[in-house]
Amino acid sequence: MTRHRRLSPAGFTLIELMITVSIVGILAAIAIPAYTAYIRKANRTDAKQTLLQDAQSLQRCYSQNFTYTPTAPATCPVVAGTTTSPGGFYSIAVAFQSTTTYTITATPLKSPQTSDTYCTQFVLNSAGQETAQNSGGTDSSAYCWGQ
Repeated sequence: MTRHRRLSPAGFTLIELMITVSIVGILAAIAIPAYTAYIRKANRTDAKQTLLQDAQSLQRCYSQNFTYTPTAPATCPVVAGTTTSPGGFYSIAVAFQSTTTYTITATPLKSPQTSDTYCTQFVLNSAGQETAQNSGGTDSSAYCWGQ
């Protein structure tokens, strides 16, 4: 006696496929913004680290020459002007108000930092004050420098 097995059709139904696509869509809607925010936060260290390194070089210059702007550039590697941070995410501007005061400013240069609305500008001055602004122009120093 021979038994015949009935074969069920292989594949997915349209309902199963729609449920899977909607679940993937919901997960992507949550994961992508969270990942982008994480990347922006991680890239902020590029600005903070560059500002602190430049300030350290300027302080070393001041301790040796009693001025932030010596006549011989070899003794003070940080000069007035604009450069790019090592990671390339920020433009770093160094300005000397006098021979004993300076301000270093970092502003976003490329994506994803250009769309960072929480920390649009970092500033460090010769007194060691760390400030930051958000896209509305209000102070966000505690948030941006405290991370």
